[in-house]
Amino acid sequence: MEKNRPLKIYLGDLTYTTVTLATEAFPLNVGFIASYCKKLFGKDVDITLFKYIEDIDRAVNENPPDILGLSNYCWSHNVSSEIFKMCKKTNPNVVTVWGGPNFPIDFPSQKKFMKEHSEVDVYVPTEGETGFSNVVKLILDLNSLDNAPMQILKQPIEGCVSRNKDSNIQYNISTIRISSLDEIPSPYQNGMMDKFFDGKLTPMLQTNRGCPFHCTFCTDGRDEVNRVNQFSIKRVQSDINYIAKHIPENTHSLHISDLNFGMYPRDIDICEELAKIQQNYNYPKYIKCTTGKNQKDKIIKAIKKLNNSLRVTMSVQSLDPEVLSNIRRDNISVEHMLALYPALKEADLQTTSEVILGLPGETFENHIQTLRDLVKARMDEIVVHTCMLLDGSEMGLPEERKKWDMKTKFRVLQRDFAELSNGKKAIEYEEVIVGSNTMTFEEYIELRILAFVIFVTNQGIVFDAILKFLREQNLDVFDLYYQMFVNRKNAQLETQQVIEQFKNATIDELWDSPHELLENFQKDSEYQKLLNGEAGTNVIYHYKAVVISESMDHWTEHVINSAKLLLEKTNVYDDKLKNQFESVANYCRGLSHNVLGQDRLDTNPTYDFEYDIPSWLTPKNNKKLDNFKLDSKIKISFELDDDQFKMVQDNIDVYGHSRIGKSKTLKMLPNQKLWRRPLITSNHTTYLCWDDEPERT
Repeated sequence: MEKNRPLKIYLGDLTYTTVTLATEAFPLNVGFIASYCKKLFGKDVDITLFKYIEDIDRAVNENPPDILGLSNYCWSHNVSSEIFKMCKKTNPNVVTVWGGPNFPIDFPSQKKFMKEHSEVDVYVPTEGETGFSNVVKLILDLNSLDNAPMQILKQPIEGCVSRNKDSNIQYNISTIRISSLDEIPSPYQNGMMDKFFDGKLTPMLQTNRGCPFHCTFCTDGRDEVNRVNQFSIKRVQSDINYIAKHIPENTHSLHISDLNFGMYPRDIDICEELAKIQQNYNYPKYIKCTTGKNQKDKIIKAIKKLNNSLRVTMSVQSLDPEVLSNIRRDNISVEHMLALYPALKEADLQTTSEVILGLPGETFENHIQTLRDLVKARMDEIVVHTCMLLDGSEMGLPEERKKWDMKTKFRVLQRDFAELSNGKKAIEYEEVIVGSNTMTFEEYIELRILAFVIFVTNQGIVFDAILKFLREQNLDVFDLYYQMFVNRKNAQLETQQVIEQFKNATIDELWDSPHELLENFQKDSEYQKLLNGEAGTNVIYHYKAVVISESMDHWTEHVINSAKLLLEKTNVYDDKLKNQFESVANYCRGLSHNVLGQDRLDTNPTYDFEYDIPSWLTPKNNKKLDNFKLDSKIKISFELDDDQFKMVQDNIDVYGHSRIGKSKTLKMLPNQKLWRRPLITSNHTTYLCWDDEPERT
């Protein structure tokens, strides 16, 4: 086939939409590659970007490209493989290029990978711009596109791993990185991202690439990506402004893909630009990103400017020194992280701490101690992830698996499944550690239940009053969560049921092999379970959504009753403290009531209070509740304002009203926008409890 037209290139970073939108970020990664290629080759290339599976499925069948490039992450691996196979059938001359971090780092495993994926001609293992453009250059230099794969694979391609005529893998320089990132034209400012401002997807911003840390569980812990390269401040500011000017009214979030945002001095300038945008455009209301692992004081200074739209992430993973050493994470100052709590609260910033269950050397006891220490450090949210074994990570190497005697299972990745036009069901899965030479499977399950109790209860704002009251009585808040965990059979029936459902789902989601998992869900009856939410969910987020949307009042009573049991064991729980605790309990009942129901604007609980709970809860207050006794009772109504209602509803409209949709909605909301606000009503005047000026009603 002679070349008498521009080279047709399809690039995709795919997301599933079967039950709801699975990954909501703009396909910025392939946008960068497209922009770089367009800069180099101009009119010689015709590039189309894809995000939605149904669009690329139709395109490769009806109008196949000359080059098909797809990103490879654990959440898009199998669907990309199937799309490659479909494209090879419609155009045998197509050159297929895969890229991304989901690729083994040891030579034997790379060889096995390429053998298993014969539908892939070339793999770009690190940053894609240079490697992919080298493939494009080779194809443009051909006289004919007939049998293009065999023509370009006669020799290694710089920045790529490929397969020669004898099916052996070949490469010379497999990792090429661009140090001055402004060499890559902005896919926002050249219009390539415009079609993705569709009211469903969330814009993504990248200000730098690389990570200075070497965590063994992470694909970004490799030495090849240790150096951090940056886009210029001017470039970042231009992209921020472009996004703000094109954002649809129903999109409230922004993703920042940096691995350690806020850790560098220049991030303060970026936050200042974002703050200006927030003031001028009322966007973004929620910024999703991973904040840096060191230099937290700089991070606080940076994100203080962002109006509570961004949480500080304390990704400790474990607080046990031996475990941290095992995962090459002992260069991160955990003590410095946790010592910043006073400054965080002074700045009124919300915090999230991430923990990984199942790391090498972890035991039931040291994991419990990690959780206890994080609760003591007053993290607003503690998220415990099951340890994934990723291709491309050091922990995934065969020798690491053997060293720690890792017991692994496989589970469907939440929301990541679809039936393609060829009749095949594409289903993504992950491999997770559920036991080792230091932790049994039974201990893993119990720790998952405890993690669920903490995740639902310790999420900032909603139960802050109870937590503060317990601390005033010198009680360890972790004991509240542990009491809820061990005493769960004495909770109300609805709470018992949801915890038992969570436990069963945690066990039932695990499979012994990928083959067994995939074979099972190819059956129509089993695939239907994925469609209706009986399987294939993120279990801990799913059941958190069940609690908040369906049984939050019952959960709140379990919190209150467990706290009361702890207080009754002390010698100081007299009538005065009982009366104080009842005020505290009612305050939490009001905040937590019906925040996701369709009738949520019409069900506003009201309580009488003898204590000024809102003033007592202010971050700068160090006095005990006893000092906030009122001269006369006040009536507080707990309500949702129009902005809260709209932000929640816009997300539910995108992700759906099902349990799965509400689970996704919760991930996209800042915590401050979820819970009810206390309003004092007196003489037909309503006062927001933390405002100085009243609002007439």
